[in-house]
Amino acid sequence: MADEAPKLIQIGKGGPGVKKDGFNLISEKVVKVDPEARTMEIELLAYEGKTVVLEVGEELLEDLKKLKPGDGVTVRVIEEEPGAGVQGTLHSGTAKRRIVKGFTIRSRDANKTRAEEMLAALSEGHWLTRKYAVETLGTLGDTRAVGPLIECLADEVHDIRQRAYDSLIKIGAPSVTAVASLLTHEDDDLRQSASEIIRKIGKPAVEPLTEVMQGADETLQAKIRKLLDRMGYKPKPKTEVL
Repeated sequence: MADEAPKLIQIGKGGPGVKKDGFNLISEKVVKVDPEARTMEIELLAYEGKTVVLEVGEELLEDLKKLKPGDGVTVRVIEEEPGAGVQGTLHSGTAKRRIVKGFTIRSRDANKTRAEEMLAALSEGHWLTRKYAVETLGTLGDTRAVGPLIECLADEVHDIRQRAYDSLIKIGAPSVTAVASLLTHEDDDLRQSASEIIRKIGKPAVEPLTEVMQGADETLQAKIRKLLDRMGYKPKPKTEVL
């Protein structure tokens, strides 16, 4: 059960104080979501982990259904004069009603949030920023980075190309399907890079390579067979169903 609601404070440049048009509450953890009652219970680290149940505006019901226990969330709350409120919350009775008028869900996975920042950084103009982003994405191993990292294999800066090469190897098997498409690329350097990346991934690359070969044209099939042979693997022949 939620503790007594802490006093809401303004979060902004003006410092703590009452704010008539609403307040921001930042929570690292949603404890409970009840779409039927139209409420959410959140933990407030700023108040030593106490939780508070908040009524959610009717217009946010569909968004509320997307919220899951464990999510981090930034909530915009307004206070209204006492009214009917939602029974069982801290807003019913004589207390002021605290109603959520907007909220933003934050990822439960810190690495996922970091990856999103690095993916955005790939569009930065300064090459040092892109270099750092490419390297970090490889360390995080987020599969969403595969496509952007492949594009970085053709970057004008050598260090970025090298970091993209290394990062795709770190991501491993999930990168193989996309990297394999470069085996027939018109650019010699990209073809060579693709071959080396897959070979360095090693055994985990065999299964996705075999799957790619099944739907590939003859040219790509030949490239994959040759690559698998160099890696010491031979694809099993298809068994025809009679």
